[in-house]
Amino acid sequence: MSGLLNKLPIKLPTKIPAKLPEKISDALTPQANVPMNPSKLKPISNQFTKLLAITKYLPAGARSTILSKAFGKVVPYVGTTGVYYETVEPNQVIVSLNNNKAVQNHIGSIHAVAVTLLAETATGFILGLNLPADRVLLIKSYSVNFYRPLKKGQIAAVATLSDEQRLDILNTPKGEMVIPCVINDRESDSVREPITVEMTWAWVPKSELEARRQGKSQKKVTVTEDKTENETETANHQ
Repeated sequence: MSGLLNKLPIKLPTKIPAKLPEKISDALTPQANVPMNPSKLKPISNQFTKLLAITKYLPAGARSTILSKAFGKVVPYVGTTGVYYETVEPNQVIVSLNNNKAVQNHIGSIHAVAVTLLAETATGFILGLNLPADRVLLIKSYSVNFYRPLKKGQIAAVATLSDEQRLDILNTPKGEMVIPCVINDRESDSVREPITVEMTWAWVPKSELEARRQGKSQKKVTVTEDKTENETETANHQ
């Protein structure tokens, strides 16, 4: 176990970089030099929170490793990139990615798609942790500001939701939300602004999604029936 712990990612710096966009700065406020206040809201029950509950009392390193493997199976494509789940809580998700050859572009930086995937993972999972089991989430759009290439080391994406936002998700059966995310370059040799991402996620009841599918089938049947009736009427007139 000691060898495994030595390989775990370093902790995310708590200082908020200056001159962040307002939405991003607000999202990071709970991290500013003071511990995040414990949430007063109880976690909802879904497949993600049940897994968190099972691993709750494990050592932090072991818990992160198990969650990384488990979530990697839930979303296989994400699992192939080596995304590491450091913090997975209803109010905050932190995921990291090492700059190795598999995720590099032609100049040795972490590929833009990998950076975007990391942000999508952080924001998608924090929404998923707060979404009742009878709803499904979908990505609608995103905006990424690439301030500079990520040439070496490890990057980490931080997504945060307030209790107010969590309640809004819980009490809105069908809706959407812009979830900001910050990408920090942990081993940069200079002080630079982080990459900022805004992911717009939507969610709908599973029953509505199923009704849409059934509606398409019913529509086809109706058209067929109407056509048959029209053909019968025409034949009778003749």
